[in-house]
Amino acid sequence: MNPSLLHSSPPTGPVIPLGEWVETFIDFLTTSLGWLFDGLRAAFGGLYDLVDLVLSAPPFWAIIAVIALLGLILRGWLFAAGSALGLVLIVLLGQWGNAMDTLALVLVASAIAIVISVPLGILAARSSVASAVIKPILDFMQTMPAFVYLIPALILFRVGIVPGIVATIVFAMAPGVRMTELGIRGVDKEVVEAAHAFGSSPRRILRQIQLPLAMPTILAGINQVIMLSLSMVVIAGMVGAGGLGGEVVKSLGRIDVALGFEAGLSVVILAIILDRMTAALGLPRRALRRRTPEAEPTAADPEAAPTGTAPAAAAADRAAEPAAV
Repeated sequence: MNPSLLHSSPPTGPVIPLGEWVETFIDFLTTSLGWLFDGLRAAFGGLYDLVDLVLSAPPFWAIIAVIALLGLILRGWLFAAGSALGLVLIVLLGQWGNAMDTLALVLVASAIAIVISVPLGILAARSSVASAVIKPILDFMQTMPAFVYLIPALILFRVGIVPGIVATIVFAMAPGVRMTELGIRGVDKEVVEAAHAFGSSPRRILRQIQLPLAMPTILAGINQVIMLSLSMVVIAGMVGAGGLGGEVVKSLGRIDVALGFEAGLSVVILAIILDRMTAALGLPRRALRRRTPEAEPTAADPEAAPTGTAPAAAAADRAAEPAAV
């Protein structure tokens, strides 16, 4: 075989050095804004340490009891019992500390992603220009391989938990923006126009009509943000984030099937618990209650109104209250 065939031939046409431009830009950020990234590194790292301390310092049974109580409130006793059994299994596998490290990373990254994505979604819903600018950026963030985020994150924030948090934020925030915009744009326009007719300000309409009616969709987006954050734990483990992702990476290096399965199963248990809990937040309260045949809503029950009719009318009345005085 001709040895030259083993090597790719040099490009014959003009080449755009886009990668070199990006590298130069990253170098510029490192030299010019190093103080800013050091501050972000300290802030993100401190927030992670605080959450990790809250989850790791108490005995495991106390954390399990709290999570089971939340599951009982949100989903019922069956889910609470299942969550407790799953967390006890994590303890028996010897992965409790790593699971709490991973949970702290997910909570911190998800909280920051939600704080960024929800206002961006509101902005995109209220401005067509902003929506046209934000959507291509979200497409880029969702389709770019997650490993690519780690390269500039490592350069700007160095090895540790912080680049994993940053990469997770970038990867996970897109659904929060999209679902927030979708929920607000999906609010009945007649209700918004009625509030305008009564003299309500745009800010009051947003706060008392659009956001409450769009809340189920927004909460569905938050659920997806948390799930995507959890899916990044293995990749974050490659840059020293530790936790269950670090254990999976370690098992890959050792070809250790037992360790990889135990860590992977722990991730699955956390994912199921977080998914069911956050999904329950978007359900109507009456759907969370266990109803008997005798407890079906009647015409006199205010909750018996068709979904979307009573809440929308009540929201419009609240927005119109100042104008009626």
